[in-house]
Amino acid sequence: MQHYPIFLKLHGRRCLVIGANKAAAQKSEDLLRAGAFVTIVAPNLDSSCIRVIERNKGRAYHRAEEFCPGMEHGAALVLSVSDDDATNQAVHESCCRQGIPVNVVDQPALCSYITPSVVDRSPLQVAVTSGGAAPVLARQVRAQIESLLPSAYSRLASLAGRLRERVRSALPDNEQRLRFWERVFSGSASQSILSGREHEGEAEILRLLQEEKENPNHQGEVFLVGAGPGNPDLLTFRALRLMQRADVVLYDSLGASALLDLVRKDAEHIPVGKRCGKHTLPQEQINSRIIELAMQGKRVLRLKGGDPFIFGRGGEEIEGLLELNIPFQVVPGVTAAQGAATFAGIPLTHRDYAQSCRFLTGHRRDGRVNLDHWAPFHTDETLVIYMGLKNLSSVCTQLRSAGLPANHPAAVIEQATLPSQKIVEGSLKDLADKAATHNLSGPAMIVVGPTVPLTSRLAWYDAISEEIDSEPVCGAKPEPSTASTSSSPC
Repeated sequence: MQHYPIFLKLHGRRCLVIGANKAAAQKSEDLLRAGAFVTIVAPNLDSSCIRVIERNKGRAYHRAEEFCPGMEHGAALVLSVSDDDATNQAVHESCCRQGIPVNVVDQPALCSYITPSVVDRSPLQVAVTSGGAAPVLARQVRAQIESLLPSAYSRLASLAGRLRERVRSALPDNEQRLRFWERVFSGSASQSILSGREHEGEAEILRLLQEEKENPNHQGEVFLVGAGPGNPDLLTFRALRLMQRADVVLYDSLGASALLDLVRKDAEHIPVGKRCGKHTLPQEQINSRIIELAMQGKRVLRLKGGDPFIFGRGGEEIEGLLELNIPFQVVPGVTAAQGAATFAGIPLTHRDYAQSCRFLTGHRRDGRVNLDHWAPFHTDETLVIYMGLKNLSSVCTQLRSAGLPANHPAAVIEQATLPSQKIVEGSLKDLADKAATHNLSGPAMIVVGPTVPLTSRLAWYDAISEEIDSEPVCGAKPEPSTASTSSSPC
């Protein structure tokens, strides 16, 4: 973050606004709404500033002179909208010497704080800023948020504020209070208040409070969420909602950093990822840990790469939950196969080249590869092999021994859907050597089939590209690819 977000309490404090134009009037109004006393410093006032002072007599003042160092002394905050560069520089330097927050409008280098775009549902407020880089974009985002938050959120937040101490006294445990307020804001109580039936909503809140006080022990719950191939933009709305409710998250390594930013900030994080044979926790211990946490009454988020039920061991992880009657939810995710192929520009099916698609695994419980079990393979189908990078040479050899030609097209897609995505394209004969040359470490998907050469024409995602020579492909209709790319042709 370039700026630390903070809401400053200005009620009853003195603020200084340098300049006397329309922008000064607007900024002064904002400060006055926050409860500040405002002094506008300028030799003369324009009509908008005059109206501000007339409407706020006793709280808004005019100091009819040019700014000079020392005027800022004792101010809680200073804001300059002057058109004079020398004045703005002097304001900035004087405030910095005093340690006073200062903002010079449209000059980020002279600002120690940023004035955000605000969605005001007081006491609920949402502030949006681009750090001065794109203020118009910040205003557009604010406008989108405005449309999502009814004005009645103000009444809901105000009622919660009035009841806060009563709830704190009745429910001294922090986690218990958190659960209570989540029930309030996601249930019928909040809907009644948002619909204008405040007395009905308040009565429901008090009923829930008594219920929570009498029955403090809640059963845990498990959320088995497919996180997709790693790009957070591919999460479902349901996944995001449950990620915000979890008390603890057990997560895979796939795209973990960006995805974990979307989990509730105070949730406990437990890494359980598996990459190329390196297991943070064996699967049996993961299953036991999920059950243990749920039995403690926690809401457990199992955040899994791809889809939980496609080589994600989701079935194994919920078997124990079923036996112990622990409630759970399963949220499908964009499969790693779909994400990798789509972002690489490789159709999994194509009416001219590949009429079927199969998902296979290049890793069994004992670590061996056994693709012969699914033979025969056909030149007009697409094969997607999960967890096959470590055994890539064996995968290619077994596919050839099962009937596919040596120069049948194949590719490895590493870090699919992420900015670090790489595509190494070749054939069954040379793919393992090319992958080794490019030091691929995973996570990676292997795609084999006649649509692989289409990546040179259909790749659209602007990620890292690898220039790899490819041999002519046996029996394939697309033009053979001479370079693998992830860049858009535009």
